[in-house]
Formats: sequence, structure tokens, C-alpha cells
Amino acid sequence: MKKKEKVTKRMILEVQAIVEKGASKEKIGLRGPMPAGVLFAVYDSLSGNADYIPPEYIDVPILLDELVDYLDHTDDHPLLIAAIAHYQLVTIHPFEDGNGRTARLISGYLLDYFGYGFQGIGSLEEYFAYDAEEYYNSLQMGLPALYYSGRNNPPHPEIWLTYFLRMMELYSKKVYDLSYKTKESNVVSSLTYLKKREKELLSYLLENGIREFTPIELGKKLGVTNKTVINRVAGLVQHGFLIPILVNERICSYQISELTKENEEEIIKLQHGLQTKKT
Repeated sequence: MKKKEKVTKRMILEVQAIVEKGASKEKIGLRGPMPAGVLFAVYDSLSGNADYIPPEYIDVPILLDELVDYLDHTDDHPLLIAAIAHYQLVTIHPFEDGNGRTARLISGYLLDYFGYGFQGIGSLEEYFAYDAEEYYNSLQMGLPALYYSGRNNPPHPEIWLTYFLRMMELYSKKVYDLSYKTKESNVVSSLTYLKKREKELLSYLLENGIREFTPIELGKKLGVTNKTVINRVAGLVQHGFLIPILVNERICSYQISELTKENEEEIIKLQHGLQTKKT
């Protein structure tokens, strides 16, 4: 971003490699041919049916070149550019794994590139995670599972574009509210919206240096169920202290937001101050 680098195929590949760090070599880089008789598709975890059948692997490099060419030459509004890049990367599905996360990161980068980012205060990921079903339904636009049966040239792209713009509007309002409250009384006003258990959990995370966690991992440390953890983090997500990380259609983990990192010492002091007053 400091160099104002444009999005290239190389950048897309590098982002996916970061997303899939630690995975097997087969899962990093563009996907290749499948064994004879095996269909590469995105399958429903419950029914086992193919929810989406991406383009043939041989078409992927060409489709990525077309996307990059669009990004280089379009005069569309930046918000539409970010939305289209997001849709195209998810739909082209160039990798075995990490397509959604790569698409969301590249889309977020484009928003920052054109000056429409959120200055490190969270990301759209949070709003996509609130209703994952609506997110995926908007991407699918009611079209057949096969890429070549409409996903390659959707007749009603406004379904996805409207959804993306609505999420931008909602999150922009949240960022404005958070920024305004922070200017008024720093992080104090945001903390007042949290319940006692939520504040205690936030303090626990910061004091123990936990920057990212899964509900199961944290539940074991606290001696509670992962459902209890999910309930307690809901308010922290809502008020910008935590960010949910999506994998496929589910939230797989949470991480500390930039807002929390920037006010870490003050949050701990405030929490200890409240506890001292009560005792």
C-alpha cells in the first residue's frame, strides 16, 4: 500500500500463499487437474451435494488475466471495483482452498487503495460474518451451480453489488460512530456498552497476550463450553473489539481488532479501576 502497488496476478497468488501458510504444497497456488472421474466442486457439508462447480482449471489463468486487465483499465466507481473483484475471485475459484479469504483480502486492499478503507478499524469481514447465508446467497444470485451456466456472466449482478454496497454503508456508519465516540471519550464509551462478562473476557485476552483464538481453544482455557465463549464474544465483535475470521461459511476464529490493540493499556487500566472500586 505504501508503494501504491496495483493488484496483479502475482499479488493474488502471494495473498493466497499467506492465507494457506502451513498447508500442503498442493493447496498453495493455482489448482490443477483432478484425477479421472473426480469433480472439483464446492460441496455442501451436510447433503454432500455440489453447491458450486467452478470453471475448469485450464481456464483459470485466462480468467485471472481478464480480471487484472479489468482492474487496470476500468473507470468504474472504486466501490464497484472492489465488489466485482470480490465476486470474480470467489467465482473463478482459482485455488483448492483459501478462495473466500483471498477474495475478501484483495477486495479490502482495493478499498484501501482507492481511499475507501476503514483506517484499520476492523473490516467488512465482520459484517459478512453476521449473516453468512445472506453473504453466500448474494454471491450465488440464484444461479445454477455450474460456472458456465450463468455464473460467468450473471444476468443480475446488482444482487451482489447491492449487498456489497449495503454492507459498506452499514460498516461505514459503525466506523463513524466508533471514531466519534473515541474522539469524545477515547475507548471508555465503547466499553460502557459491554456486559460484565464481556469486559472480563476482553481483559483476560489482553493480559494473557491472546491475539487470536478459536471458541474451543478459549473454552478449554476458561473451563467453559465453546457456546459460552461464542455468546460472550458477540458483544465484543459488535462493538469492534474483536474481528471474526471466516473460513468457508463459518466463523472459525476471532482476532483482536486494531481498535483494541491501540487502546490495550487503557482498557486494562479501566477494567482494573472498575474492579478496585467494587472491592
